[in-house]
Amino acid sequence: MDVVASPQNRDKKSRINLDEPRYDQNTFEGRAKHFFITTNPFNLFKSSKQLEHAKDVVERYRKGESLSNLSEDEIWRAKQLYDSAYHPDTKEKMVLIGRMSAQVPMNMSITGCMMTFYKTTPEVLFWQWFNQSFNAIVNYTNRSGDDPIPLRQLGLSYVLATGGAVGTALGINSLVKKFPPLIGRFVPFAAVAAANCINIPCMRSREITNGIPVFDENGNKLGESKMAAKKAISQVVMSRIMMATPGMLIPPFIMEYLNKKPIMLKRPWLNAPIQVVLVGFFLVFATPLCCAIFPQKSSMAVKDLETEIREKLEKLPSTTSHVYFNKGL
Repeated sequence: MDVVASPQNRDKKSRINLDEPRYDQNTFEGRAKHFFITTNPFNLFKSSKQLEHAKDVVERYRKGESLSNLSEDEIWRAKQLYDSAYHPDTKEKMVLIGRMSAQVPMNMSITGCMMTFYKTTPEVLFWQWFNQSFNAIVNYTNRSGDDPIPLRQLGLSYVLATGGAVGTALGINSLVKKFPPLIGRFVPFAAVAAANCINIPCMRSREITNGIPVFDENGNKLGESKMAAKKAISQVVMSRIMMATPGMLIPPFIMEYLNKKPIMLKRPWLNAPIQVVLVGFFLVFATPLCCAIFPQKSSMAVKDLETEIREKLEKLPSTTSHVYFNKGL
């Protein structure tokens, strides 16, 4: 990232809090702006030199250096580029296809092919396996640095999600053979939804068992809650399914119409690239907008927590009506 010097003197201004997103996360608009930046596919084309420069700017600013030659926008651009490529806990550069900025190009390619090649058993097996393999890479790349996902748990989640997706796809395929061809085009969506319902809870099963940290409005840790973990996981599952919905439910109608046209009858090979482009168009908007449905810093009423932690909070000198927690992605 090429940073242009600016004559502004940052020492005279309040410092930026780089530990929080730039836009207000209490509003849907603010969350959407944040995720449009985070999932921007063009970040994938940034060179190693540009990424290292962004990292240097962020680290120096966090250490207290004024960087008075940089404008506020330039510091934020460095932070946003840094976030797109480096793990928040380990500070290591993430594998390219595991980054959030790779979600749209990777998912549009995989989903487009799943929706094109869904009729035969080998096609279903290959593309559902490929999709879950990609999901496993994403889950591992974005793992928590403080509490990394054990390889055994990652493998179990991978096997169960792949089995659930393949089983759902093959089972529904056998049931819809007597229905109009359009119905069969929705089978991949059912398989993806089933896989999300299996994969995410499996991947985060330790959170369900042990709970996740909950905090007060000032960021003070109050304990760990299993109820908060269940709410967080259900929100993530819902947003993931909704993310896939437009790109997997609208294109089948368009393709059913196009496939009757002479150009498609003469050139059936156009089916896959057209579906990939259609899915990509919807994912560009659906990915950030669905990530923004629920606040990253989610909340829960104290009265809805499990008895043990609720009683513990009631004994504290200062009372709070809600607790806050990171829902994950």
